[in-house]
Amino acid sequence: MQATEQADKADSGSRVVLSARGLRRDFAGFVAVKNVDLDIEHGKIHALIGPNGAGKTTVFNLLTRMMPSSAGTISFLGRDITHMSPAAVARLGVVRSFQISAIFPHLTVLDNVRVALQRPNGLAIQFWRSLSALDALTPRADELLALVGLSDARDRLAGDLSYGRKRILEIATTLALDPKALLLDEPMAGMGHEDVGAVAEIIRSIAKDRAVLMVEHNLAVVADLCDRITVLQRGEILAAGDYATVSQDERVRVAYMGTTDD
Repeated sequence: MQATEQADKADSGSRVVLSARGLRRDFAGFVAVKNVDLDIEHGKIHALIGPNGAGKTTVFNLLTRMMPSSAGTISFLGRDITHMSPAAVARLGVVRSFQISAIFPHLTVLDNVRVALQRPNGLAIQFWRSLSALDALTPRADELLALVGLSDARDRLAGDLSYGRKRILEIATTLALDPKALLLDEPMAGMGHEDVGAVAEIIRSIAKDRAVLMVEHNLAVVADLCDRITVLQRGEILAAGDYATVSQDERVRVAYMGTTDD
C-alpha cells in the first residue's frame, strides 16, 4: 500500500525549506525509492529512519542531486531544483554530510574549517594561495569551532582527534558552507555515549537557524531531538509524525522499532 507524508499544517508559521513530491528511484527494475513526499522545515529537526536497505541514504542522494531521480520533483525555498547539478544545489544551500568522515587529517582543526570557508568567501578557485592567505577567514573559523566545542583543539592535527571529535569537526566544516538545509547521514554512528550527547546538543543548537534532516539509528536520540519523523520501509513511507505518533504505529513497531525499544 502506498504511503505518502502529508505536511503538518498545525504550525501556521512553519516554513518549508526543502520539499519532495513523488520522489522515485529505479535501478534496473528494482524500485529503491517509491513515491516519497517530504517537507523539511526551517528551525525543525526531521529524522528519516527505517531498517537497513529502506532507502534512507538513497533519499539523501536524490535530494542533493548526487543521484538523478526516476520521477518526482524537488524544490528548495520554492525553487525547482529537480534537474540541477549537485554543485549548483550545494551553492544554493542544500548541504550534506556522509557516513564516512571527510576531513583533512594532516591539517590542523582550524585549517580544516578555513579551507571549507573558502567557497562561501569566493576563494575556492584560488588553489595556488598558501594557507597563510586564509588568515582573513580565521575569525569565522574560530566562531564555528566555538559553536561545536572544538576551540580547545584548534591547533591540533585533525587526524589526532578521537573518532567522535572528528565527526564534530565534519559538522563544523559543513556549517562553513552556510547551509539553509543541512542533511546529516548518521552523524552519531560509532560514537560513545558521551559523544552522542555532545553531538545531539550541537544539532539542536544549529537547527535554530536552518532546516535539518538526519538519518539516525539511535532511537533514544530521535525521540529526544527530532520534531518530526518519517519511517521508510522498502523505499516507501510507512508512517510519519512526531515520535509519540510514530512509535505507537504497529506497522512501525513490527518493521523497525519493536526490536530496539529496550
